[in-house]
Amino acid sequence: MPEEPKEAPPPGAPRRGRRIRNALLAIDSWIDSTIYTGGVRLRAAWDSYVAFTERFNLQGPARWGVEVASEAVTWGAVGAVLMLTLALPAFQETSDDWLKRADLSVTFLDRYGNTIGERGIRHNDTVPLEEFPDHLIKAVLATEDRRFYDHFGIDVPGTFRALLSNARAGGVVQGGSSITQQLAKNLFLSNERTLERKIKEAFLALWLEFHLTKNQILKLYLDRAYMGGGTFGVDAAAQYYFGKSARDVNLAEAAMLAGLFKAPSKFAPHVNLPAARGRASVVLDNLVDAGFMTEGQVFGARRHPATPIDRKREDVPEYYLDYAFEQVKSIVATLPKDYAERSFVVRTALDPNIQKAADTAIRDSLKQFGKDYGATQSAMVVMEPNGAVRAMVGGRDYGESQFNRATDALRQPGSSFKPYVYTAALMTGKYKPDTMVLDAPLCIGNWCPQNYGHSYAGRLPLITALTRSLNTVAVRLAESIGRGRIVDLAHAMGVKSELKITRALPLGAAEVTVMDQATAYCVFANGGYAVQPHAVIDMRTPAGDPVWNFAQEGEKPKRVIPPEVIDMINPMLNSVVEHGTGRRAIIPGVKVAGKTGTTNAYRDAWFVGFTGNYAAAIWFGNDDYTPTRRMTGGSLPAMTWQKVLAFAHQGIEIKPTPGLDGHPAPTSNASAQASLLEIDGVKRPVTLSPDSAEQLMGLSARMKEAARAPLPGPSASLESDRVLAGRDPDTPATGSN
Repeated sequence: MPEEPKEAPPPGAPRRGRRIRNALLAIDSWIDSTIYTGGVRLRAAWDSYVAFTERFNLQGPARWGVEVASEAVTWGAVGAVLMLTLALPAFQETSDDWLKRADLSVTFLDRYGNTIGERGIRHNDTVPLEEFPDHLIKAVLATEDRRFYDHFGIDVPGTFRALLSNARAGGVVQGGSSITQQLAKNLFLSNERTLERKIKEAFLALWLEFHLTKNQILKLYLDRAYMGGGTFGVDAAAQYYFGKSARDVNLAEAAMLAGLFKAPSKFAPHVNLPAARGRASVVLDNLVDAGFMTEGQVFGARRHPATPIDRKREDVPEYYLDYAFEQVKSIVATLPKDYAERSFVVRTALDPNIQKAADTAIRDSLKQFGKDYGATQSAMVVMEPNGAVRAMVGGRDYGESQFNRATDALRQPGSSFKPYVYTAALMTGKYKPDTMVLDAPLCIGNWCPQNYGHSYAGRLPLITALTRSLNTVAVRLAESIGRGRIVDLAHAMGVKSELKITRALPLGAAEVTVMDQATAYCVFANGGYAVQPHAVIDMRTPAGDPVWNFAQEGEKPKRVIPPEVIDMINPMLNSVVEHGTGRRAIIPGVKVAGKTGTTNAYRDAWFVGFTGNYAAAIWFGNDDYTPTRRMTGGSLPAMTWQKVLAFAHQGIEIKPTPGLDGHPAPTSNASAQASLLEIDGVKRPVTLSPDSAEQLMGLSARMKEAARAPLPGPSASLESDRVLAGRDPDTPATGSN
C-alpha cells in the first residue's frame, strides 16, 4: 500500500526550535563560566589568606603557647555553653519569692477543742544572728563548714578532702558540701542523691553567694535547716528539745544542736539520747580541732552533757494525725494562690475516748492472741455514719512502723465484700431476701469456687445464703447481674481503690483498704447515702480567722442505695451478726449488722459492721502476707470490734439502725455484756451531745475573751458573743455524740 503523505510542518517551526536550543546553550555556558570563574577567585583568595597567615607562623615554644591558648578558648566556649545549659534549670528554682517559702505548721484539736498533736514545721526565725551565742555559732561552723567565711560558696579544698577521706574509708564518712550548698538544697531542692541535684546545688550556691552576704546566708541556714522533731531552725529546736530560746543554750546544748544538722532523725535527742550525746562529743572535738576553743573550755560540756525535755507521749494518735495532715494539705492546695498563711489550728473529728479504746483493744488482742493466731498487725477505722472519722489505728506500734495500714495497705476483703454483691442484686428488683437461690457446685471455665467446709445446702433463701456466707451463691448472683454493676456500686458507696473485674471478684479477691470498707459501710448505717470520710472539721488561723469548714465546703451526702433496698439488706446483715459468722460482734442493747471476711490461706481476717451510731472496719494479718493460723473474721476481728464499739456506745443515745426498727436487740452473750462495761479497766465517760459540747466550747471561748480584756465592759461582751456566734458546730447528719 502506498504510504500516506506526512503532514507538513507549520511555517516558522524550525526557526523557533533553533532559538530555544541556542537559549539553553547560552544558559549552560553561563553556568559553566560562573562556576569556573568563582573557583579561580576562591583559589586566589585562599592563596592570599595563606600568604597572609604565613606572616604569623611561629616556631618553638611560642607556637605551642598559641596552640594551647586556642584550644583553651575553644573548649572554654563549649564549657560555657554547657554550664549555661546546666545552670538554667537551677536558676529557675529562684523564679518565685523564695525567701517567703514555708511549709505547713498545723496544731490539731480533738472534737472537743483539746490539743492532741502537731504536724508540719515548728519554725522561729525572729532571733537575730548577733543574738545567737558565740559558742553555738562556733559549734556549727566547726562541724559544718570551717572555711565558710573564706570560700565563694563551694569549698574546693574541703570537697577534695572529703572525697579523699571517703575513698580511703570505702564509704561516705565526711560530707563536702559547704553551708551555702546545704542552704541551697534546703531552700530549693529535694534530698534525692542524684548528679542533677548536686549540679543544681553548686550553681544555686554561687547564686546565693552573689545575692546575699555571708551573715545573711548563715542566718538563713540556722533558721531553715531541719533539726528533727518537726522543727526547722536552731531556735525552734532549742525550744522543742530544751524548753528555752537558742539565745540561752549552754555549750553542751549548743553542741547537741550543732550535731543535728548531719542527720536529725538519727541524732534527735528525744529519739536516741545516747546517739545525740555521742554526736555532741564529736562536735566538741571539732571545736578543739578547728582552734575555736581549747580542751579546757569544752571540758565542762563533756562532763555534763545536755539533757533534753522528755517528749515521749504514749497517747498521741499518730496515725490519725498523719491522715488528718494529708487532708489539711489537700485543702490548702485548693486555697487561692495568693493566700499566704501557712500556720493553722485544725479541729478534727477525733473522739479521744474511742481512739484510746481502739488502741488498747488492738494492742491487747495482739498481745494475748496474736502469737496463737500467727498475726502480727492490725488496723481499724471507726466512723460516724456522716463520714466523721472518730478513731483510727494504723498498726500495733507507730514507733516501729509509721506505715498506715488503715489508709494505705491494700488487702483482700474476703467475704466482707459480699454485701456489695447482694445489695447490687437487690437493686435490680429481681431478688428479695426470701428469694430462693441455689447453693450447688459450679465452674466458670476452669475455676470452680467452693464453700467453706466444702459442703452445699441446695435451694435456700437469699438471707440465709448471706448469713452462712456461701461462696457459690455470691458467684451466681454476680454472673446473673454482671460484675461491672457490683464494681460501680462499691465505688459509688465509697471504695476508692481500683477493683479489678475478675471471676473471683464477688468473693473479695480485689484489694481494698480498711478506710474503703468503713466508708462504704457508712452507707448502710445512714440509710443509703454515700459520704466523704473526713478528719478535718474546721480550719482556722492561729488568730482565730476561719479558713475552711466541712459543713460549708465539704462534699455533701449523695443517695446511692434506695431506702427500700436498705430495708432489705440491713436485716440480712443483722442476721449475719445474730445468727451467722459474726456472733462475737453482738453488743447487748444495740442492733449490730455487719459481715466477716476471711481470705485464702487465712492471710486476712476482717470484720466490718455498723449500728445507727457508728460504722467500723477492722483487719488482722501480717505485713508480709504470710498466712495466719486459721484466723477467721468471726474470731479475733469480731471480738476486738465488739470491745471497741461496745465501749463507744456507752453514755450516748443509741440511734436506731436503718431498716431494723422493731427488731428486738439481743440481750444474751455474757462475754459481750462484760466487755461493754469497760476496756482496760476504764469506763468510758458519759459523752456530751454535739449541741452540749458546742455550747461548752462557746462558753470557754467567751471566758477566754473576757480574761484577755483589760476591763470587763460592753465591748468585751460583744466580742465574746461574736466568737460564740461565729463558731461552726460539728453537727453530724446522724449519730448522737
